[in-house]
Amino acid sequence: MRSIVIHCHFYQPPREDPWLGLIEREPSAAPDHDWNARIARQCYGPLAGIESPSSSGAENVLGSLSFDIGPTLFEWLERESPDVYAAILAADRRSARRFGGHGNAMAMPYNHVILPLASRRDKVTEVRWGIADFTRRFGRAPEGMWLPETAVDEETLDVLAVEGIRFTVLAPQQIENAPADGLPVSFTGSGGRSIAVFTYDGAAAADVAFGQLLADPTGEALATRLAPSRRSGASTGASIGDSVTAIATDGETYGHHHRTGARALASALSRLRSSHDLKLENFASILARTTTRREGRIRSQTSWSCAHGIERWRSGCGCQVGPAPPTGQQWRAPLRDALNGLAARLHATFEREGAALFEDPWAARDGYGTVVAQDGDALRDYVRARLRGSPADGIDSGDLIRARELLELERSALRMFTSCAWFFDEVTGIETRLVLRIAAHAMGLAGTDAFRTEFLSRLRGGDESGAAAIAFVPEGDTSYSNAVARAAAGFAAVRGITPQLQASHIGLFDVSDTDDGDVVGVANRRTGRVDHVALAIRDAGGEPHVTARLLAAGNATAGNGALSPLESLPEREATFLRLAREIGVPPITVHGRGGDETTAGEHRDS
Repeated sequence: MRSIVIHCHFYQPPREDPWLGLIEREPSAAPDHDWNARIARQCYGPLAGIESPSSSGAENVLGSLSFDIGPTLFEWLERESPDVYAAILAADRRSARRFGGHGNAMAMPYNHVILPLASRRDKVTEVRWGIADFTRRFGRAPEGMWLPETAVDEETLDVLAVEGIRFTVLAPQQIENAPADGLPVSFTGSGGRSIAVFTYDGAAAADVAFGQLLADPTGEALATRLAPSRRSGASTGASIGDSVTAIATDGETYGHHHRTGARALASALSRLRSSHDLKLENFASILARTTTRREGRIRSQTSWSCAHGIERWRSGCGCQVGPAPPTGQQWRAPLRDALNGLAARLHATFEREGAALFEDPWAARDGYGTVVAQDGDALRDYVRARLRGSPADGIDSGDLIRARELLELERSALRMFTSCAWFFDEVTGIETRLVLRIAAHAMGLAGTDAFRTEFLSRLRGGDESGAAAIAFVPEGDTSYSNAVARAAAGFAAVRGITPQLQASHIGLFDVSDTDDGDVVGVANRRTGRVDHVALAIRDAGGEPHVTARLLAAGNATAGNGALSPLESLPEREATFLRLAREIGVPPITVHGRGGDETTAGEHRDS
């Protein structure tokens, strides 16, 4: 039997501001709000059969593809594009029914990190989080796991095998003597456990990703490229004539990188399905009937997108995105060095403080993947169940908050190694800046200035090669205070127009009234920390300005600042205020604590 497998690796980095939990507008993605929204419109929606309201008959082609969805993208889809999210889950369910329980979806480590550059402990956590997230979403355990950038070494495959993953997929150049028939080989790790490894057709995948095959919207060019004449020969353990033609590309190839890609793919799939001598299926279903496999040997510390192995993510190897020569990649090495040094400090903090709070801090980190994509009660209940002592004895609220902060520290410590920070040529790119913000977020949770001093020194590099990156490292404590103030001020400004508003969900925060009418509570749904902010609103040329002052213990002022709603407030609240001003909503009469009437523009400070 000839089998065709088309694999799509779908991924976007975590674009949310780590303190506020919202994606700020990304001007380079215009006319869309951000790159997630733009790519969803161009690619994810069309592939899921949800292109536009007028395309109700569009096909959900994910039912005919092998695919993996990066968990950070899945978080966004679940929250911002629930119709596409539901279509992805439905496609896997349909494929599982068709292939005897072997669905199209593969898992991925939770963060898109280069696993050969991670410690074994971090490899295990990333894989366990990926498995837990997949199981929660798809309702089944994953059989396969896609490796970010297909970056691999022996330890990575051993971790996959130990954690119950049955197969992965690599580029042909990553395996010595990759089999011509496309059937899997077996790799046995140091612990004696085996995992199957498939390879894809590198030349065909390159023609799809970088050639002109998708320029033909009829799909004929793509279908012809994927269905060559029957290969001769058979492999050990496979029936005569069995072979696999597989390709693997970024899923964004279809519709984002190539405008007609989604249409060309759907048309090609239709053509391939009409052929009687081949079968469109997935890797898991092929593996289920291939009972005997040849032993294979991988080329360690290699990937699909770096000709130098994995140097792209730790040195100025010369690999670049555009045709123009890079202005300089020397910053890549000090960025890796600075993050490695910071990670060691963060992990030591987690282990030291966590030992006093958790029964087993590292087990608590590994298990966090079951709830890491959620917030609020799910995180609170998870942490509470793993704290030392009996719940019947009562749990100190401060201990609970600190335990949650420590797990969030580890979440950022893993996430700051997101691979796209090194992928592009310029340190000024949004991906690199985001990783530096995540690192600052982790340092803020650690609560020590010493980490920042060392981090900036290592980031600069001995030859100043990383100096340009320093400007993109914010102050963690200041950034947190600003996020709290922005959320509180946004709530207050909107409440000045809609006085019935008593609570609001803004990014990571729940903002609500208190008994003191000029003070609001701001609760972080990930850590459980609650801050109080004193607010005052005044009118400035027809536009409300809010002064937000964080209150420390005893109501001492922890910080203050005037915020302009159209420039500094959270975007949703700023948009609401702009619309209200455009349609002429009048100011609301409110009562201060003394009972005297004022307008929202004269709301007095506490």
